[in-house]
Amino acid sequence: GVIAPGETANAFDIQKNLKAAFESPGSKGVLLEINSPGGSPVQSEYVYKAILDLKARWPNKPVHAVIGDVGASGAYYIAAAADTIHAAPASIVGSIGVISTGFGFNDLLEKLGVDRRVIVAGENKAMLDPFLPESEADKQHLQQILDATHQQFIARVREGRGERLVEDNENLFDGRVWSGEQSLGLGLVDSLASPLEV
Repeated sequence: GVIAPGETANAFDIQKNLKAAFESPGSKGVLLEINSPGGSPVQSEYVYKAILDLKARWPNKPVHAVIGDVGASGAYYIAAAADTIHAAPASIVGSIGVISTGFGFNDLLEKLGVDRRVIVAGENKAMLDPFLPESEADKQHLQQILDATHQQFIARVREGRGERLVEDNENLFDGRVWSGEQSLGLGLVDSLASPLEV
């Protein structure tokens, strides 16, 4: 599911389960079954770092990520921490990008004759308020945040995947998704395999 606080796939619970899997005396490795469109970049970073920390403590336990229907955005971010990533040929993989969405209702309010009243302390406190006209300065500020987060995501994928990535593809980090089969050719996954085949 969605990776976010309060969801089943939240960083705290995932980290707790990962720790239990690594600490299990009989475990020979750890298998991450991933089926998620992604979610919070912060939560994904927490899990990514937890995997790296646990791998450092148990270097003889390999980590395999297996993508089911979808392993995109924050879910792929997490998968990149694994030693190997596997997917089905029709899995949806990638979406290495960052998004912020919203709506603007200021023209509708004007047509309806509604007067919006906003009082703030801090001139940018109402930034991105959907009932106010869009500001170019606000857009630029948000774009800088999204660009920085995107670069962090790219760095994590490069760190995790290393030389396996086929970086001559100019679209690799532009937010698009790929099939599992396409992902294999791009170095985003290591094999086309199910959890039972890993």
